[in-house]
Amino acid sequence: MSKTAEYWINSLALKPHPEGGYYREVYRSEEELKQHSLPLRYAGDRAFATSIFFLLKNNQISAFHRIQSDETWHCYAGVTLELFVLQTDGSLAHLLLGSQVERGEYLQVTIPRQHWFAARLVEQQGYALLGCTVAPGFHFDDFELANRKELIDRYPKHAEIISALTYD
Repeated sequence: MSKTAEYWINSLALKPHPEGGYYREVYRSEEELKQHSLPLRYAGDRAFATSIFFLLKNNQISAFHRIQSDETWHCYAGVTLELFVLQTDGSLAHLLLGSQVERGEYLQVTIPRQHWFAARLVEQQGYALLGCTVAPGFHFDDFELANRKELIDRYPKHAEIISALTYD
């Protein structure tokens, strides 16, 4: 039996994510880093690390967003995902996350902290089941969804992809 997006959503008890797609936290370390030991960009204590299941299906997107920690995306099942990462020099990295390494796909990709990034399926049919690991651990206080106009003003040469992968 071929697994579908709905199979994974139901089997893994995934729920809608604000950036798009579906997710469920599966790990949050019991130990924490105290705020005074963290860089000033953190507004409180943070778990050592967290991880989630994340799924995009069909034409869903993971809209441009950024967080305060490094985030590693892992490929588990489904079709190829493309990640777009706006670099500090203004360039745009385009990475493929999937299992076909012979075609230039990566099994995992790490997005550096405070970089704007977004994702979608290469072919807007099917699904991609992923894992995302964040260290120091993810907290929604560290999550920022991009404003389309502000991001285009900052990165005008990438206006087309920013428009396609934001909700404003």
